[in-house]
Amino acid sequence: MKTAYVLKKKKRVSPGQIIALAGFVILGFILVFPLYYLVLASFRQTQLLFREGMALGINLEQMTLENYAYIFSGASKYAYWYFNSIAITSLYALSALIVCSVVGYGLAVYDFKGRNLIFGLVLFVMMIPLEILMLPLYQIIIKLKMVNTYTGVILPYVAFPLGIFFFRQYAISLPRDYLDAGRIDGCTEYGLFFRIMAPLMLPAYGAMAILLARKEWNNFVWPLVVLRTSDKYTLPIGLASQIDPYGTGFQVLLPGAVLAILPPVLVFIFGQKYFISGLTVGGIKG
Repeated sequence: MKTAYVLKKKKRVSPGQIIALAGFVILGFILVFPLYYLVLASFRQTQLLFREGMALGINLEQMTLENYAYIFSGASKYAYWYFNSIAITSLYALSALIVCSVVGYGLAVYDFKGRNLIFGLVLFVMMIPLEILMLPLYQIIIKLKMVNTYTGVILPYVAFPLGIFFFRQYAISLPRDYLDAGRIDGCTEYGLFFRIMAPLMLPAYGAMAILLARKEWNNFVWPLVVLRTSDKYTLPIGLASQIDPYGTGFQVLLPGAVLAILPPVLVFIFGQKYFISGLTVGGIKG
């Protein structure tokens, strides 16, 4: 009887926990409500939205797939924007992962002259706003003839300072015994990284891949500067171009915004295990 009483006492919920739970439920509702509003509006005809306004209830008779069919028809360039965003995000995330992991690994493992200076420069660049670097970077892109190309969007930010810092901190937390054993077995320095350290840093790759993909998927300012023609636009630029005072672009804007949410959500769902473990190890140790 005494044991049962103790168990019941442990299960008792305090008023503070109830208030906190209620607060989180209300906050979750506030965050989800705009998404619900957006999805519901994407299935209604634009004429109805302007004539009758937005109704929160679900009316199946007024819901249609015409907007979604329209954005993938020849009358809209949304398919080009979607493909451009996927291509640029994938290429950027892959190239940035390779560069940042190699640089971060080198700063963490090798002791060479000027290492602390380079790491200090990485930290310094992290604190510089994008607007300060935009003009000189754009001049370089013009000289290299990379305007209106994928390369012009991707190349300037491949060496992502936050990514270098993250991989350095993660590599420091890994034991050096694996490297010593690899050198004894005759493994080259490249082999040490690709065969030993890279597999050990898989959680870091997963976490940084999600961060890089989210960053580039939502990137607006730099692609807007580099890309000139509408068929090269990414999703943020293309959807922003549909905003006008007459409301003629809502047929593309509403369903396009709904579909633009899907890739980041899917990436996080499938990579959340690596994301949590990578941030935990990289943030606690080192």
